[in-house]
Amino acid sequence: MLDDFALEELIEPLQTWFAGNARVLPWRENPNPYYVWISEIMLQQTRVEAVKPYFERFIAELPDVKALAACPEDKLLKLWEGLGYYNRVRNLNIAAKQIVTEYDCVMPDRYEELLKLKGIGHYTAGAIASIAFGQPVPAVDGNVLRVISRVTADDSDIMKQSVRSHMEECLRELMGTYAEQGVLKPSVFNQALMELGAMVCLPNGQPHCKECPWQTLCIARRENRIAELPVKTKAKERRIEHRTVFVIRDGERVILGKRPKKGLLAGLYEFPNVVGNLSQKEALGYLKKQGYSPIRILPLPEAKHIFSHVEWHMIGYLVTVSELDAAEVPDEVKKQQFMVEVEDAVNNYAIPTAFSRYAAYMNIPLGK
Repeated sequence: MLDDFALEELIEPLQTWFAGNARVLPWRENPNPYYVWISEIMLQQTRVEAVKPYFERFIAELPDVKALAACPEDKLLKLWEGLGYYNRVRNLNIAAKQIVTEYDCVMPDRYEELLKLKGIGHYTAGAIASIAFGQPVPAVDGNVLRVISRVTADDSDIMKQSVRSHMEECLRELMGTYAEQGVLKPSVFNQALMELGAMVCLPNGQPHCKECPWQTLCIARRENRIAELPVKTKAKERRIEHRTVFVIRDGERVILGKRPKKGLLAGLYEFPNVVGNLSQKEALGYLKKQGYSPIRILPLPEAKHIFSHVEWHMIGYLVTVSELDAAEVPDEVKKQQFMVEVEDAVNNYAIPTAFSRYAAYMNIPLGK
């Protein structure tokens, strides 16, 4: 169990292992506070390999806090397009404005001050404070919860906030004591914990125990309990929602809509869609009621997108209409939808990953 384990025994083998096994990542080359912050927010719910090109493009466009604070929302969302969980980038923008106005464009270097910024919780504050500023504070994410639970054979439910808080307290005490002695390097220690969970002590399948610097210390391995740990309460089953998506074009233009400011995919652009899987005949009737005059309607492949609490199971139609300008669209529909040049839509409008299967049909030559 965590309280009975001598955590100080983990420090030396872990830091030595990291020195020889750390991945080369663009945000590690220059771990300034801004780079660490952006990378940590991007890495939430997203794989490292997927984040790399996004990080490099984001930094090239918005190289510092001031540029991020001044960035228009549409451009910001376009830079984030494909990463999902768009509230993350909206919070980045809000926090950047806080830093500009309250901290004179300089990222605060104290853990407690970092927690005051929008979208920064205990983990992210700990990551920035330790990696960028060398503060002996923990950064406990899913990887850290897993590796510490296994090495100590702690069977507490990691979904409970009390368990996470207790682990943070234990690691904070460890880091404070041994950083002061010069044994523990906060930046190295925290990154090594994350790396161990990402590369060796894997969440699913068989962990690479023979490559682990803790293989002789790990109680779960000794007791053959790795598959049991960590203990994690099963998440509530997701609700299934069926939808029909329409890619409506008249040649070089396409119809888009903007989602409400609150709720799922808030404020993002989307293709017209309705709840339910409509047959081709039903889809044609729906489009005519919307005021469109379809020349051709072609079925598109099925698609599925998983959100935290709901799954969208989608079918789609590529709809060619004569002239969007001449469409007799009711006023209530016009308030929700607008037409835009295809090239402009591709380059400037952030369409969520949920619709990525259908976004490819915006700019294919019609008739093919």
